[in-house]
This record gives sequence, C-alpha cells and structure tokens, in this order.
Amino acid sequence: MIGIIGGTGVYALEGLHDVHALEVDTPFGAPSDALSIGSLGRAKLVFIPRHGRGHRLLPSEIPYRANIFALKQLGVEWLISVSAVGSMREEIHPGEMVIPTQYIDRTVGRAGTFFGDGIAAHAPMGDPTCVPLGEHLHASAEACGVTVHMGGTYLCIEGPAFSTRAESNLYRQWGVDVIGMTAMPEARLAREAEIHYATLALVTDYDCWHQTEEDVNVAGVVAILQQNAANVRRLLAHAAPSLPTTTPPCSCARAMAHAFISDKAAIPKERAQALSAIIGKYV
Repeated sequence: MIGIIGGTGVYALEGLHDVHALEVDTPFGAPSDALSIGSLGRAKLVFIPRHGRGHRLLPSEIPYRANIFALKQLGVEWLISVSAVGSMREEIHPGEMVIPTQYIDRTVGRAGTFFGDGIAAHAPMGDPTCVPLGEHLHASAEACGVTVHMGGTYLCIEGPAFSTRAESNLYRQWGVDVIGMTAMPEARLAREAEIHYATLALVTDYDCWHQTEEDVNVAGVVAILQQNAANVRRLLAHAAPSLPTTTPPCSCARAMAHAFISDKAAIPKERAQALSAIIGKYV
C-alpha cells in the first residue's frame, strides 16, 4: 500500500481507478480530510490532502499525528509527501523539484510524537528519509524528463508568514537547500510509524533572499504549482506502480526496534491498545 500526501496545490490525485472515500478516526482525532483509496496501475494508493480540500488548514493546524496514524492503520508502507517549498540556492530554480534527505525543524508547539502518556520512546533520526524510496523517485523523475535535485536539507519553519529577508539570509548561511512549513513533524512521525518516507519538494519561489526576483507571495506560489501539476502527476504515475514489492535494503520498517525505553510492564494497557497499529509488534 502506497500513501500520497498532497501539499499546497495538490488536493486530489488524478488517474486513480475504483476510488472510494473513507472517513477514518484515530486516537489523535480525525485526519485533514477523508482519505481516497484507489488503484493506479498495479499499485494500491491512499491519498490525503494535507491542508484539506479547499485548503482550510494552516501548516500549524494540520493534524499530523492523525494523518500518519490513519495511513498506518490502512496498511501504508510507502509514503510520498508532496510539499511546496522555496529555493535557498541559485541553482535550484522555481518549477523544479528536490528530494531532500535531511531536515532542520524550526517549528514550535506542534505535537511531534505519538508517544508520551506512559510510553517513552526515542526514534532514530540521523537519516530521516528512506534512501531507496528517494532514489526511486529520482529515477522516475529522470524517466519523465522532470528536473529534480537529489539530496539536500529542508528547513521547516512554523509559518504561516513567510520569512523576513534577515531570516532568509541567515538560513542560507546554514547551508539549507529549500524552505517550507510542513515536512516536520510529518517526517518524524513517519519514522515512528516505521513507514518508508520521502518528500517530493516542489520549488515555487526563491523565498525573499534573491535580490533580482520578486518576493515570495501566494499568487506566485500557486501559479508555479499549477504549471508543475502535470509533472507531479506524471512522476507519481510512473513511480507508484513501479515501486518494488520486496523489502528494500533499509531499516525503516524496523526503525523503532530499539527505541522503547519504558518498562513494558509499566505501560498502561489502554495506551498500548490505542497505539497497537504502531507499537503492537514491540509492546
């Protein structure tokens, strides 16, 4: 089962067959919207619009835990997260894509873990994305003739306001490649859920550091996303059905095997039952 999280401008996934909508409840409340389940070639897909249909949710209002938990409950093993970002490098142009392999989390106040309330666990995040999935997306992009940059760092800010020019220039000094508002805590939660996760970042602007380009604004972001929508559809249509059916050579599916520090006997039974979709094989 393959999950697709649609970001800004990607509120539905065209080309799905035998589609039905499913309302899902989780221990963390309802997801952003109903989940669409269908087929794309031989692949079974689950799609969820991160901001809800009609783009109702700010980045900080997104129920990240409910979204990831719902996908896990439905058996999602591969998760492709589509996210609009700004470029922090001259050579990464609007209209292109990036598959980041690292994140810097500058968000505040977002619930970033499934654990607590009697369960202590510490997810390994040294390499926060699934390398085989990222490489597969890169190969699919090249096969579709889509310009894509493999690797780099995604800086996630709280939003909803865009950066000041001083902030933008500071972040460039950190060596980041793109900036966005939604990859965290999403990537961390996917790791806790042991899902193979990668971000497909769609570059829409140069933030506000680029002196010869217009400062980032919503109208410009949407215009670039609309231009890039066809590329997104072609890439996903190529990548999803061709994902390997065998276990990839990565540790994503066993990431939490040594992460739990709580005495199992001390974990509240109702809490363990509520999180059984994630921790059932360990607790």
